[in-house]
Amino acid sequence: MEIGIVILLLVIGVLLLLVEFFLIPGISIAGIGGVLFLGGGVVYAYTEIGPVAGHLTVLGAIVIIALAVWIFLKAKTLEKMALKTEIESKNDPMAGVVVREGDEGVALSRLAPMGKVKIAGHVMEAKSLNGFIDEGSEIVVKQVLATNVLVEKKEIV
Repeated sequence: MEIGIVILLLVIGVLLLLVEFFLIPGISIAGIGGVLFLGGGVVYAYTEIGPVAGHLTVLGAIVIIALAVWIFLKAKTLEKMALKTEIESKNDPMAGVVVREGDEGVALSRLAPMGKVKIAGHVMEAKSLNGFIDEGSEIVVKQVLATNVLVEKKEIV
């Protein structure tokens, strides 16, 4: 009967440690419980069965843990759980937009220093070169970048 209790404690401990290693990141209840169950099995074997059984239990626990991890990794269980999707698309906010230096538009939001502008019928992200630009102000494109444009407030003559 004592051997059955020791084996049960070791099996529960190994299962909890596998859950800790492969499913739950960090130190959690499963890891602590696994260590406690393994330790409880070893202590129970030393106190109730004897020192030889305790030594065998320690050795058996180490072998069982190593074997369980090896089987888990060999079965490629982690590969089955892993995300294998590759992102092949790119976010190009300037795709299809023809904007040149000197083009004029209007600020749709306050540029402080970033905001939305409308230039040649296209709404895009813009950055103010010199201070804040209020919503509704006319703007002039000074430089076109890959993801946005650099603008400044249009000087009213």
